[in-house]
Amino acid sequence: MKSPSGSTIDEAKAFLDQHPEIEAFDIVLTDANGVGRGKIIRRHELAAIYESGRHMPISILGLDITGEDVHETGLIWDSGDGDLRAWPIPGTLKPLHGTSPARGQVLMSMYHLDGSPMTSDPRHALARQVRKLAQKGLHPAGAFELEFFLLANERDAEGRVQPAGAVLDGRKSGKTEVYSVDHLHGMEPLFSDIYAAAKAQGIPAETVISEYAPGQYELTLHYRKDIMQAADDLVMLKRLVRAAARRHGVTACFMAKPIEKYAGSGMHLHVSMLDDSGLNIFSEAEEAKWAPALLHSLGGLAATMPEAMLVFAPHANSWRRFVAQSYAPIAPTWGVNNRSVALRVPAGDVKNRRIEHRPAGVDTNPYLVAAAVLAGISKGLDEKLDPGPETTGNGYENAPKLAGAPGDWRSAIEAAEASEFLKEALGPDLHRTFTAIKRAEYLRVARTVGELDYHLYLHEV
Repeated sequence: MKSPSGSTIDEAKAFLDQHPEIEAFDIVLTDANGVGRGKIIRRHELAAIYESGRHMPISILGLDITGEDVHETGLIWDSGDGDLRAWPIPGTLKPLHGTSPARGQVLMSMYHLDGSPMTSDPRHALARQVRKLAQKGLHPAGAFELEFFLLANERDAEGRVQPAGAVLDGRKSGKTEVYSVDHLHGMEPLFSDIYAAAKAQGIPAETVISEYAPGQYELTLHYRKDIMQAADDLVMLKRLVRAAARRHGVTACFMAKPIEKYAGSGMHLHVSMLDDSGLNIFSEAEEAKWAPALLHSLGGLAATMPEAMLVFAPHANSWRRFVAQSYAPIAPTWGVNNRSVALRVPAGDVKNRRIEHRPAGVDTNPYLVAAAVLAGISKGLDEKLDPGPETTGNGYENAPKLAGAPGDWRSAIEAAEASEFLKEALGPDLHRTFTAIKRAEYLRVARTVGELDYHLYLHEV
């Protein structure tokens, strides 16, 4: 059958001709948690995947963060755990830098056997929001930022994770080396490999920064006019950063809050909206006189943020990131050139006006984040929502209280389960799948008795 994803056998044949050295391929399907699941196939199997797809069990989209089945998704025994068909995503067939023997990679998306989209696949949720905006003559553009830690493979004397020493010479630093260029030099061999891998995959990786914690870094990506491509960029970039770090003897950590006394890691999404002629509708005619479309979009994002917080903070650890003065937003505020708000309008050329959406942690699924953000913008534009007054100065001190806003993981799960907005943003099937997985993970964490419990209570109560 013809590939429903739009992939063609010509793409596979051209790639194989261009890369005779490649012996195998990672085929990667991204689940609700953003985990890449799939197989490694041999070179001779690639053409068949482009011609006929590849059977994969439906349950692969119903797994929790540990890879365990979540029966409440309805994707396990309710369907007999039957096979569906995964198809390659056009443009994602790429070589993997530094592999030996040489391997390639292709991202996959799941479809029913008749070729219709399997709507618990997160990428289809984003595609659906993009199509809905296109029907209104609007086309989202954007880019993600990737913050992460590089950690030593060994724990410290107290069993805690610790920043990795420089891969160049092993030098260690326990300081917050924010924006230190000299500090970056110690990781130069690793970042050189990351840039080489990104170039091989066509990922527009740009600036690297030493961020606001020991061992924390940020990589920025060039803006894409196609937000689907921007999300694919982020998925592929996380995979190659993790692989490159491993080859250099350190661990790339994408937890939202790996070290308790330092800032956590975000995954900010910069987004603008183009009309059919390619003009940015967020651009104001006169600087600082904000375009109505920008304000309405901010209003939609602020209004829907409480219901969507489970997408932006999907794990128990995610909620440890939301602490005042930590550069993580704690309320649905907006402001201009202000990093203490959730929705930032960066300074710059009016033609490039955009919204920086800051709540999401780096532990999130970029397809779900982008889908929820686009749905919020769409709601704001349709209903002409008012974002309220701009937050100036310290947004942590001046943050408004929003009725119903979740303050912890359990509240976020309950808000998401009850949300008609999130059901529309993700689609009913993925909404059921995602919330069921999160509920199962919450119960796993809630019943676990950890070391802190013994420390606090063993000899005291």
